Amino acid sequence: MDLTARHPRTGELLSTVKFMVQTLAAAGELQRDLAYDGLRAAEAKGSKGGRRPAVAADKTADVRATYLEGRSIAALARDHHVSRGAIRTAVADLLPNHTAIEQEEIPAPELSATLDMPGKVADFLRTVDLEPAERAALDQGVTVRRGQGHTLRVTAVPAVHHRLLSRCQPLDGGPGAPVVPAQRKARREYENRVSTLASTGP
Repeated sequence: MDLTARHPRTGELLSTVKFMVQTLAAAGELQRDLAYDGLRAAEAKGSKGGRRPAVAADKTADVRATYLEGRSIAALARDHHVSRGAIRTAVADLLPNHTAIEQEEIPAPELSATLDMPGKVADFLRTVDLEPAERAALDQGVTVRRGQGHTLRVTAVPAVHHRLLSRCQPLDGGPGAPVVPAQRKARREYENRVSTLASTGP
């Protein structure tokens, strides 16, 4: 299926495309939930995920002590019938070129936010050259009919919402550009909604 197919008159993604994308997203989320539940159940039974270390836990202390006494990595690998890499892993923090890596605070990934974008703003943005992430957010938006008009329910990280807002700045008018009150009102309405989100930069 062509996931970029659009309605020839409105230019919006076909409803079948939106259905397929939403179905695939729901299936992926269900798969993640099932995997998470399986891991939690395994942990409750005492199982640990991941590959087992080549050097057994009960031998690690002996390997480390012997290494500190001057035994080479190659000799330890022969003694325990494992690879040199396995020994290096067991004594990684004891190696001469090991440097302690300070744990830096890693910012949490941005969570997506869903905002209703006025239809006049969405229509304008469809005519603008957008970055791939911005275009994807717009294309995956869900149209919500409201009386005579409509809004586009857009789900994206705050940074993308802020960039989309900056793209529709011309709706406020400028030198040589006529102001359409309805469009300016729509842009400011979207601005009010975006302003509730924390900006993480451009």
